[in-house]
Amino acid sequence: MTSRMIMVLGRADVERLMPVAEYDAVVEEAFRAHADGRSLATGLLHTDADGGEFHIKSGGLRTPVRSYFGLKANGGFFDNPKRFGEPAIQGVIYLADAGTGAPLAVLDSVAITMSRTGAATAIAARHLAASTAHVVTVCGSGRQARVQLRALARARRLSAIYVWGINAEHVGAFAREMTDELKILVSPVTDIGAATSASDMIVTCTPATKAFLCLDDVRPGAFIAAVGADSPNKQELDARLVASSVVVTDVRQQSATVGEVHHAIVAGLMRPEDIRAELGEVITGRRVGRSDPSEIVIFDSTGTALQDVAAAAAIYERAVATGGGTRVTIAS
Repeated sequence: MTSRMIMVLGRADVERLMPVAEYDAVVEEAFRAHADGRSLATGLLHTDADGGEFHIKSGGLRTPVRSYFGLKANGGFFDNPKRFGEPAIQGVIYLADAGTGAPLAVLDSVAITMSRTGAATAIAARHLAASTAHVVTVCGSGRQARVQLRALARARRLSAIYVWGINAEHVGAFAREMTDELKILVSPVTDIGAATSASDMIVTCTPATKAFLCLDDVRPGAFIAAVGADSPNKQELDARLVASSVVVTDVRQQSATVGEVHHAIVAGLMRPEDIRAELGEVITGRRVGRSDPSEIVIFDSTGTALQDVAAAAAIYERAVATGGGTRVTIAS
């Protein structure tokens, strides 16, 4: 048997090989490839577990170098930080050659997941937010909330920022840290409706299982990046808000299964065909995203394997070129 090597890339390798700001171009190309028919079918599996959940996402992309397949398995155990001092989300991405089936690499998924999720929001904001949008409310105060705010700051010039969350101590720390980092005042708020109704852009990135953002909380013309609902039991937006808005998804079928669209469908307020477009279709000009300044436009960001594969493939190619990562023999 021919010796088979696989590359192992830890979090330090991932972060060194691809800085956060470089995810925007990689993820946008993944959306474009999907719209152009250069992607493999995506898959999604959700498994509840004692104390948490696992979600497994698969898919692939055809690139100028080769066709890649990727599978990400992430565990979401949100009591971990409090109970064990462990991260809430942990996992790996398995990358393979989609032309031969040969395993290529195993990568730590945490930095990739966080960075590609922020990149998707930055891309969506560029294409879907009003050109005059400059005030944002961030719902959530964890690590992903920081990633999301940095992403919006890359996409738009922000003039005012509000942050809302369940834990006042975390919200206060977030406001102080991000004010120092972005050099823009980040104001902690307890009245979510007062903040969001004064905002042009809203991002929700919590593990909530009950909607907290309603139609009356959102002004006409606002852009909402709904990030938290990546499994069937999670929900941040009231179904009536979703059904009353223009919805653009990352992948239609996935949003209808696990996203905010899923809850609107279950409530009988929306059908899958009511989704206006996928983000890739907007990027490539196949469909219109925002058609009127007064429309509320929601980006239902469930997170797709296509984003993970695109990032993992780019990191893998850089590791091959630079000699990074650790090679492990898995067959001989």
